Amino acid sequence: MSLFHIHHREILNHNLAERQGHINVSFEFFPPRTSEMEEYFWHSIHRLSKLKPKFVSVTYGANSGDKKRTYSIIKEIKERTGLEAAPHLTCIDTSPTALQEIVQEYWRSGIRHIVALRGDLPIGSSRQDMYGLDLVVLLKKVGDFEISVAAYPEVHPEARNAQSDLINLKKKIDAGASRAITQFFFDIESYLRFRDRCLVAGIDTEIVPGILPVFNFRQLQRFAAMTNVKIPHWMSVMFDGLDQDIETSKMVGASIAIDMVKILIREGVKDFHFYTLNRDELTYAICHTLGIRSESRNTPVIS
Repeated sequence: MSLFHIHHREILNHNLAERQGHINVSFEFFPPRTSEMEEYFWHSIHRLSKLKPKFVSVTYGANSGDKKRTYSIIKEIKERTGLEAAPHLTCIDTSPTALQEIVQEYWRSGIRHIVALRGDLPIGSSRQDMYGLDLVVLLKKVGDFEISVAAYPEVHPEARNAQSDLINLKKKIDAGASRAITQFFFDIESYLRFRDRCLVAGIDTEIVPGILPVFNFRQLQRFAAMTNVKIPHWMSVMFDGLDQDIETSKMVGASIAIDMVKILIREGVKDFHFYTLNRDELTYAICHTLGIRSESRNTPVIS
């Protein structure tokens, strides 16, 4: 290893050490579909809850069964762990009246944080009556919710261009959204440029980077194809030949995510949202490396 790389690593680790105690994390989960998945889901929830995340979120499925499951899981997370639990809510295929009833029920249940999204269009559909902005407005009419919305450093796949995508985000923030959580990314420069453009546009809320710890590269390629996310060539090289070697893939994925987070911390980022895919191993290992330790109960490192 060259002296340059050693010095660069030391700088990153020094910045990380200085930031300990000032890093916030949050975790995303999805409703499990089988009893086996549910067992592992709760195992992951309880293990990651020891890291005292700022909040945990649960995605919102495309059918009514998943939607009801999200509601019940959110309530159960609060009861079992005491964590702030934020349900995802989408406005696709749901009338404003039905949405208002759902939101009112959340408010009555003591849920005060919602991740507001438009949602994925049904296959073959190109028309929608409501967007994420409309949902933010509806939420604020019902109660003073804390609202997280989505942001896209590499531009939403359906946006006309980067500028229109940015304008849409600003409208959601101006309507009352508390923060923006980005789509996962691996090109750090894309995130940093996007953050700069947000500041120029007058968006002064936190642009929280969404971090996806990778353990299945083929699955990642499918996700990226659907979401307009660029996978750098160096990642393809790193995962080459590991399709059947899950344990090594986990180590590679954790290393990539840790390096990303270290660089982002150096650039002043202090909040991170992890897409866990209902697995705790990689996210727990990454947070441990960041100095977020479950044993630090008396002197918590998450502010």
